[in-house]
Amino acid sequence: MEPNSQETEKFLAMAARSLRSRINTCPLNASHSITPAKPIEKKPPQPEQSTAMKRAVLFFNSILLAVGSCGGPLITRLYFVHGGNCVWLSSWLQSGGCPIILIPLIISYFFRRRAASGSGNSTKMIFVKLRLFLSAAAIGLIIGFDNYLYTYGIARLPVSTSALIIACQLAFTAAFAYLLVNQRFTRYSIMAIVLMTTGAAVLGSHTSGDLPAGVSNKQYRAGFLMTLSAAFLYGMILPLVELTYEKSKQQITYTLVLEIQLVLSLFATILSTVGMLINNDFQEIGREAAEFGLGETKYYVVLVMNAVIWQSFFLGVVGVIFSSSSLFSGVLIAVTLPATEILGVIFLKETFHAEKGVSLVLNLCGFVCYFVSEIKNDQTKTLEPQITA
Repeated sequence: MEPNSQETEKFLAMAARSLRSRINTCPLNASHSITPAKPIEKKPPQPEQSTAMKRAVLFFNSILLAVGSCGGPLITRLYFVHGGNCVWLSSWLQSGGCPIILIPLIISYFFRRRAASGSGNSTKMIFVKLRLFLSAAAIGLIIGFDNYLYTYGIARLPVSTSALIIACQLAFTAAFAYLLVNQRFTRYSIMAIVLMTTGAAVLGSHTSGDLPAGVSNKQYRAGFLMTLSAAFLYGMILPLVELTYEKSKQQITYTLVLEIQLVLSLFATILSTVGMLINNDFQEIGREAAEFGLGETKYYVVLVMNAVIWQSFFLGVVGVIFSSSSLFSGVLIAVTLPATEILGVIFLKETFHAEKGVSLVLNLCGFVCYFVSEIKNDQTKTLEPQITA
């Protein structure tokens, strides 16, 4: 019986050691452990990458905006100079190139689908929700009306003149940005508004030496008022788009921005299509092509390029608002003013009289005042105390 007694003692000793080991590793007795817990390694934040990406998106959209802002007025004026007369058709072309947006949207979808294939998750095709869709649709109708006002003006004004008037949209953008999205006003931004408004007034005081061929004084004044109204309305549209982003109650990504732009252009095109139907512009296209000063083939090339360049402009605008602000988008539009004027004089042989020079100087001084205002705002934001939880 003794061998069995020894085996029993060994078994009991092993059981006791096992029990002590489990007690020592129990979470309730972790405070008795003399080995400190291994700290959890945190991944360092990578603000540089996100900032670099944001700057890249801003730069790309700024290029699109600049190309559209300079090329759009020129190609539109080219259409009217060589025999085009359909204002609603030209308005339609400013938004009718919206199917181009489907290309980056489809590419984005396949990239997201490929990234999600490994995890087994389904890929969302459309991000825009009903509330955001309705807001964008309403703004799109406003854009369609604004396109008509602008096109009516550019049909009766030289590009160099209409560009100077459109520069006033920066003043209107600043005012509406203050009312809608709480952008700060400083004495410099007020000076910018006064200077650019004065510049438009100087242009309005001189009409006799700036009349395009076949345009009367009455038509010129009507075009001037229409272009000024377009600048006012577009100054409201930019902050409205920014406000829509803020009130959307969903994460704003660049894919969503593209979807919003598609909705904006679609409803602007719908409004212009109704105008074309009422005005019988569709029946005029064939006759205009046959009588176009540059030839029938170049007529259709001008129409296609019109749609592509203007879509580049609107894509750039919403992209800049997404990456920066509506006010910065307005500044970029205004900054392209000298280039648009020079190109109008070179390619369309327009005159550049003294009043245009005075207006240009006043507008450039207004830009400088705006930049000083933005620097002051940035310094104020930096000096404000930041409370963290």
